[in-house]
Amino acid sequence: MASILAIDDEPAILAMLAAILKKDGHDVTTACGAEEAAACDLARYDLILCDVMMPGVDGFEFVHGIRSHVDCPIVFLTAKTEENDAVQGLSVGGDDYVRKPFGACELRAKVTAHLRRERRERHASLVFDGIRFDLAAKQLLVEERQLKLTHTEYAICELLAKHPGQVFSKTQILEAVAGWDTESEAATVAVHVGNARAKLRRAGVDPIQTVWGVGYKWTA
Repeated sequence: MASILAIDDEPAILAMLAAILKKDGHDVTTACGAEEAAACDLARYDLILCDVMMPGVDGFEFVHGIRSHVDCPIVFLTAKTEENDAVQGLSVGGDDYVRKPFGACELRAKVTAHLRRERRERHASLVFDGIRFDLAAKQLLVEERQLKLTHTEYAICELLAKHPGQVFSKTQILEAVAGWDTESEAATVAVHVGNARAKLRRAGVDPIQTVWGVGYKWTA
């Protein structure tokens, strides 16, 4: 059982989310809008579902404001289908998104994939030149300073680092880090990789290499 916060400005959507997820045994808290969500103890949740189009503070703004002190996976709920909107959601700290209208099976699959990834057992460390993965704490450190990565960014880096020199396609990365099977969402990997690379470069390292037309590999 996981503790999940669902944020949406439509009571009917919140009721549906709660009904679906409670059937799987999850403890679901609902918040009608960003203001109500901000009053919750955000640190206690294992996963947050957040609508994008809300009056006042929208989902992107809300997530951007909380991401620095909230570690759990965040999945956007959005009726928008344009690629730029999806990119914006990932760039402010989201891990994934579900397009409205969505089915119960799709929602369950997304939630289960992210929760399963969070509970994977990890041991020891991976060490490269100036880079260390603390696998138990799910942290990537550069010169012993923790890099602030989202859960998905970290998972991609860990996958690549565990197989240095091996090239992974976008689809392989999706399936490995989150269990996604949707080919159309493979493009989101490029966004997550781009975000992670930017953070790594600012820290003075650049271990992820693009293999054009194929995918990505870890070269450190």
